Amino acid sequence: MAKEREMNRKKQASAAAIVEVVIETPKGSRNKYAYDPTKKAFKLSKVLAEGMMFPYDFGFVPSTKAADGDPLDVLVLMDEPTFPGCMLDCGLIGVMEAEQEEEGKMVRNDRLIAVATQSLRYADVKHVRDLNDTVLKQIEAFFVNYQKLRNVELRILGRRGPEGALEILRKATEQKHAA
Repeated sequence: MAKEREMNRKKQASAAAIVEVVIETPKGSRNKYAYDPTKKAFKLSKVLAEGMMFPYDFGFVPSTKAADGDPLDVLVLMDEPTFPGCMLDCGLIGVMEAEQEEEGKMVRNDRLIAVATQSLRYADVKHVRDLNDTVLKQIEAFFVNYQKLRNVELRILGRRGPEGALEILRKATEQKHAA
């Protein structure tokens, strides 16, 4: 009976952590795209340095506002890259908490980490700790180096699981509706 309750609790927790994500930049791309809400289109934002590319699809959660003023960032693990503008359902598995320097002050710039619900390869990943630690370090190194090349210092503050990701998502949703 206790085992059954625990399984039901896990199912409810994972169902509550499903979010819609809009992909801006697909895995393997050196081109960083950003959605321009005034033009309702994706625009080339920057080109990454030679040898750098996005390790996974990267996008945002619509109707959110993160501490940096942008929609909440999400790194999406899935089998194959999608395309800019693709909307997909994702299960939150955690968050990479970070801060970066903007205009002389440190601002939070967390990245949610999620798995596409349609993914076969990552279907069993429900928590960031289910990922190989080397993979997580490489993701963190990518974001640190990506910002460094823009002369922006990014500090990784830590990682949290789905509960931490949901907490940050709630705050970003409230922030968007308060604006």
